[in-house]
Amino acid sequence: MNAPRRNVELKAHDRDPARTLAVCQRLADAVDHGVLWQRDTYFHVPNGRLKLREERPGGATLIQYQRPDDADAKLSAYRLIGVADAAACRAGLDAALGTRVVVEKERRLFLWRQVRIHLDHVDGLGAFVEFEAVAPASSDLAEEHRLVAELRDALGIGRDDLVAVGYADALAAPKRDVR
Repeated sequence: MNAPRRNVELKAHDRDPARTLAVCQRLADAVDHGVLWQRDTYFHVPNGRLKLREERPGGATLIQYQRPDDADAKLSAYRLIGVADAAACRAGLDAALGTRVVVEKERRLFLWRQVRIHLDHVDGLGAFVEFEAVAPASSDLAEEHRLVAELRDALGIGRDDLVAVGYADALAAPKRDVR
């Protein structure tokens, strides 16, 4: 089995999406990849998380990952599996495991150095910004943490803005208090 890929992630409430977009557009070396629509269907699993991501433009990917629920920058280990028939895959996984929650969002994607910057509007939750610093297998993660901290400073993200849980957990929670 292939070793999982890794990244260092940080998620925060986006209190001023227009300002955040303007800052991202001014970042040196940032490449704007435009807006994507994504539907993530999460399934009940005993370990980690499993979701089927359907994306427009694009296709579908099954994503298995492990990540702690922590507000600070954190390590996520993940595997990506391309899916040719999203509807059949979703139906099969739902029959076998059961669907936990479905997350729909509009995502503006920027690539800056080795960091994916996501400006997300999540149905039922609101606006968020997320950083994913992709880590090579040999990395001790120091550089990835540094890049995430640099972006956090550039966007003025305060401690009170940080979010510990993922969108699926927030939507599945009875009160939907995303922290």
